[in-house]
Amino acid sequence: MSSHRTLEAAALVLAGTRPAGDPFATAQGVAHKSLIEIEGFTLLERVVRALQEARVSRIGVSCDEGPVADLARGLGAEVIPTGRGPSASVAAGFEALGAPLIVTTSDHALLQPDWVRELVEDTPKDADLSVMLAEREAVQRAMPESKRTYLRFADGHWSGCNLFYLQTREAHRAIETWSMVEADRKRPWRIAARLGVGTLFSMLVGRLTLAEGLARLGDKISVRAALVSANDGLAAVDVDKQADLDAVRALIARRN
Repeated sequence: MSSHRTLEAAALVLAGTRPAGDPFATAQGVAHKSLIEIEGFTLLERVVRALQEARVSRIGVSCDEGPVADLARGLGAEVIPTGRGPSASVAAGFEALGAPLIVTTSDHALLQPDWVRELVEDTPKDADLSVMLAEREAVQRAMPESKRTYLRFADGHWSGCNLFYLQTREAHRAIETWSMVEADRKRPWRIAARLGVGTLFSMLVGRLTLAEGLARLGDKISVRAALVSANDGLAAVDVDKQADLDAVRALIARRN
């Protein structure tokens, strides 16, 4: 990736944890999920290195003080204190790093520099923000054993990739809505219901495409929102349970 120019964008890695701790991390014998190792590298290190290889201008890690913050600083990233929940953490990162801002998560173990650049370069210039999602066929082709949650639209079934691009300052209006969408990601009818009865009906009968849904969502909050369709289905694979970790470890071991 060294031949690529530096992206005119910063990146924020969400690495907060629940107040009561993460049972999944505890089961792995670490204090935080970001510290789980695969082939000698922690999840956080894999994500930060991918962003560095994508040549983003700055990297911030949203986390509490402790071993994750120490690791982040050791990797050359800035530490940004977490807020009360993902939405507040993104807001704090947006305030500290400004626009344009790439947002991802510390459990995105397979993150590739090309996906980061794809997100930025495929976002329309007149969009305030974009979201990367992958079609089910692409995900299943890339990793058949992966069990993801899909949103059903007229143009297929889509899974989130934990990659967001806040291209303009106007994107701040979407941060609260971003939190709502994340909270309801396993109940897509709630997302549609917030957009109105007409949108809900269109979704239920399979008439609403994902791009149309994002556009309507953007209209509701006065931002221009765009879809970036992932070329690689692996972009939708994160590590939030044991089956994910086993599948990702097996894939990386095969690559190595």
